[in-house]
Amino acid sequence: MSLRNVAIIAHVDHGKTTLVDQLFRQSGTFRDNQRVEERAMDSNDLEKERGITILAKPTSIEWIDGAGVATRINIVDTPGHADFGGEVERILSMVDGVILLVDSAEGAMPQTKFVTGKALALGLRPIVVVNKVDRSDARIQEVLDEVFDLFVSLEATDEQLDFPVLYASGRNGYASKDENAREGTLTPMFETIVSHIPPPSADPDGPFKFLVTLLDRDNFLGRILTGMVFSGSVKTNMPIHALNNDGKIVETGRASKIMTFRGLERVPTDEAQAGDIISLAGLTTATVSDTICDPSVTEPLHAQPIDPPTLSMRFAVNDSPMAGREGTKVTSRMIRDRLFREAESNVAVKVTEASDRDSYEVAGRGELQLGVLIETMRREGFELGISRPRVLFAEDEDGNKTEPYETVIIDVDEEYSGTVVEKMNVRKAEMTDMRPSGGGKTRITFSAPSRGMIGYHGEFLSDTRGTGIMNRLFEKYGPHKGKIEGRKNGVLISNGAGEANSYALGPLEERGILFVGHGEQLYEGMIVGENAKNDDLEVNPMKAKQLTNFRASGGKDDAIRLTPPKKMTLEQAIAYVDDDEMVEVTPKSIRLRKRHLDPHERKKASRAKVA
Repeated sequence: MSLRNVAIIAHVDHGKTTLVDQLFRQSGTFRDNQRVEERAMDSNDLEKERGITILAKPTSIEWIDGAGVATRINIVDTPGHADFGGEVERILSMVDGVILLVDSAEGAMPQTKFVTGKALALGLRPIVVVNKVDRSDARIQEVLDEVFDLFVSLEATDEQLDFPVLYASGRNGYASKDENAREGTLTPMFETIVSHIPPPSADPDGPFKFLVTLLDRDNFLGRILTGMVFSGSVKTNMPIHALNNDGKIVETGRASKIMTFRGLERVPTDEAQAGDIISLAGLTTATVSDTICDPSVTEPLHAQPIDPPTLSMRFAVNDSPMAGREGTKVTSRMIRDRLFREAESNVAVKVTEASDRDSYEVAGRGELQLGVLIETMRREGFELGISRPRVLFAEDEDGNKTEPYETVIIDVDEEYSGTVVEKMNVRKAEMTDMRPSGGGKTRITFSAPSRGMIGYHGEFLSDTRGTGIMNRLFEKYGPHKGKIEGRKNGVLISNGAGEANSYALGPLEERGILFVGHGEQLYEGMIVGENAKNDDLEVNPMKAKQLTNFRASGGKDDAIRLTPPKKMTLEQAIAYVDDDEMVEVTPKSIRLRKRHLDPHERKKASRAKVA
């Protein structure tokens, strides 16, 4: 059976996971009566809830053409968000071609550019699929021109620029070479994959070599290493050893279990050949980018270098007065083990232990990537104290300080564009392009220091009445931009512990926006709201009404009507806090607090900072 290995890449929400669903259905991977969930490849809970792909996952379908010739197509579904770019960079070494999916209205977006640049640099041949062609605001030819310009700017070769184009609707399950077709099947896509993408250039006669690109754990099998067989073949119980990038032997062992992908399942097999994408169990310390090979091999395979992280957060033990009430994993040792396990399988994350031994510096690609890690740990029963994100600075050849910059593409209604430009200028961003994008919207492109973008998203949504769309992508390390203004408003801080009382909260509403409601448990140093002014204010949200024998002269007291408190999501809370504040994350709650709960400690710390 002939073999094709292909990755599907696209921006968030351009429909690639839905398209994979249809590829499954039309290739006969599912039985007619089989119950299949929508977006079958989004397998973990967070992916289903958010509707985005977070982990790269291989799958396989068998397609039989009109002449009865069968082809196995291994498809790797990749994340569309640049924060999860580490997943994409690794898997590109497993495939021989890519399907680039672009929305017929939105066109080529920043995340598309990031992944496509990596794929073209490796010499992979692209197939361009314009998806959602049945949208009322589709602009198919303009989008194709944008894609071609993007390929040229990414220095694609003449062969790569001669790409086939398909017009598709993933949801309705058709693809065609005719842009006006509005029905049909995905047969043209299967045919294009088989004709345009070459078979794996693996060596069937050489010694066994296999590059690890994904790492997984199983309660029964232990470590499961996934990747492509570059040469030779492997059989169950065959002796193997693992080499790191420098050619040193990491460990020796046996291939205790070999599994291939069939649809959504991993299926055990006795033997795998060159070109196959497989999972292998039997080793205990080999990790991502190691080469698993025959004991006679001493030269490792070249692994793709991964872009360095640009943002870090401090993960600390939860030391608030309410610590240990909701979580089951609260000690620093448990947090340490979990973070180092994450860093092992996710090469875009770096973990370093702080000098106080109770906190860890976790560096990653962006707020969303680290937010997903925190949310996952929270669901596993961890309690954490999280600091404000900070960017990782570097130095150029002359010893000058540099910082990460991002390309920020904003689609916004014309009436709000002035506000957006003004706010971005305050954050030291430079506008590089501004053009109308149809439907009364304007597309504005900025080059902005990452430091200025932390915490802006919530404000941006308020400024654009929730209609603006912002996409960010790491661009480069550039000159340090100096001081950037942070949050303008101060906060309201509880001056004691107890239960919030509506009698006390009523008058506090005039001071700003409240984050807590009646009856919530509070502690000293906890942030209960945002102050309308720019300084912090200590308040007493627990003061109850004095019950005396005297009556009010009006005959009855006014009923207190409170505005519902502002509840933040995890990402909003992380972006909101300032340098002297923390987010307390537990399985059931997200609370904001000052790093020093005691007011005297806070004064001492602020004096030391000024000095």
